[in-house]
Amino acid sequence: QVQLVESGGGLVQAGGSLRLSCVPSVSIFSIKGMAWYRQAPGKQRELVARITSGDNTNYADSVKGRFTISADNAKKLVYLQMNSVKPEDTAVYYCNADLKIRPWSDFTNFWGQGTQVTVSS
Repeated sequence: QVQLVESGGGLVQAGGSLRLSCVPSVSIFSIKGMAWYRQAPGKQRELVARITSGDNTNYADSVKGRFTISADNAKKLVYLQMNSVKPEDTAVYYCNADLKIRPWSDFTNFWGQGTQVTVSS
């Protein structure tokens, strides 16, 4: 079964750094529209950062200047570098992307299972 697999979450002190990674669980033909979302307890899921196939990026105002999204298109990997983290960054972080499994397939949107990030004050 095809899915996105996140890793890199954990417990970090305020001001510290984490790097999240996301990769498809199986070999795929192409990936686009890669993004990271997060959901804190009692809140709606929100977009954190997005990167296009042309490497254009956009960020939530709350993370601008602290988080960086990047992609390795050859390895079909997407990263989220989180610097100067704050307690309010605590959430489950989800990877999202459009995957083309085979050359003849359409792009289909997939979500990862989520990885917990907890920032202590």
